[in-house]
Amino acid sequence: MNIVYLIGMLLAIFFVLFGITVDFNAAQWLNLNDLKLFLDPASALIVIGGTLAVVVACYPKQVKSIPKHFKIMLRTKTFDPEQNIEQLIELAQIARKNGLLALEEKANEQTDPFFKQAIMLIVDATDPDRVKSILTNDIEQTSERHQEVIAMYERGSNAAPAFGMIGTLIGLIKMLYGLEESDMGSIGPDMGVALITTFYGSMLAHVIFNPIAANLAARDEEEIVCREIILEGIMAIQSGENPKFLRERLLTFMQQKQRDKEGGKRRGEEEKPHF
Repeated sequence: MNIVYLIGMLLAIFFVLFGITVDFNAAQWLNLNDLKLFLDPASALIVIGGTLAVVVACYPKQVKSIPKHFKIMLRTKTFDPEQNIEQLIELAQIARKNGLLALEEKANEQTDPFFKQAIMLIVDATDPDRVKSILTNDIEQTSERHQEVIAMYERGSNAAPAFGMIGTLIGLIKMLYGLEESDMGSIGPDMGVALITTFYGSMLAHVIFNPIAANLAARDEEEIVCREIILEGIMAIQSGENPKFLRERLLTFMQQKQRDKEGGKRRGEEEKPHF
C-alpha cells in the first residue's frame, strides 16, 4: 500500500483541524467546539456536488473507473525497471545461445501483456521497423489514456475552488438581501458561513484532487519508463546485441543513483569467489 500518500493526506487534514481548534492564548488552548463553525451542509453540497457534477459531465467514461484509479494509486511499487532489465538480459543470453525461437517459452511465462507481446513479435520474426512501430504506438496510446485520467482529477482540482467562490457569492447575496430584516450583529456570522464554501473548495482541490492527480502521474511515468526499457531491449535482442552492452544501454533509462546501485551489485557478484 502507498503509505506515504496516506500519511500525507492524514497529516494535511490533522494540521488543518489542529489550526482550527488551537488557541495558545486561551486558558484551554484546544477548543473542539470551534469545529462546529466550519460545518455547513449547504456549503458542502454546493462544493462537492457541483465539482463532482462537472467532473462527470467532462469525463463520463473515466468516472466509471474511479475505484480502479484508487487501487492503482494505493498500490506499492508496481513497475520495476531493474527487474525488467534483468529479464531482458536473460532473454538476450538465451537468444544469443539458442536463437529467437527459444524465447517463446519465456513469453508464455510473462504476466505483463506488453512484455509478452514484445517477445512474441520477435519470436514470429516480425520486421524490426514493424516491431518498433507496434510497440511505440502501444506506449503512446497507453500514455494518452493515462493523461485523460490525470486531466479528470486536475479538472476537479480547478472546479472545486470555483464552486467555493460560487457558494461564497451565493452566501453574500443572501446576506445582503437580508440586511434590512436582520440586526447588524448577524453580519459577522453570516459572512463566516458565506466564506465556508471557499474553505471547502480549497480543501477539496489541494487535499483530495491534486494529490490523486500527482500520484497517478507518477505511476504513468513509472509504467512508460518500463515500457520504453522493454522496447529498447527487445529491439536490441532482435538485432543480436551483446547482453553486456545491452545492460549498459538499458541502465541509461534509470536515475544515476539506481545505476550506481545496479553497477555495485553487479561488481559484487563478479568479485565473489567461485569454488
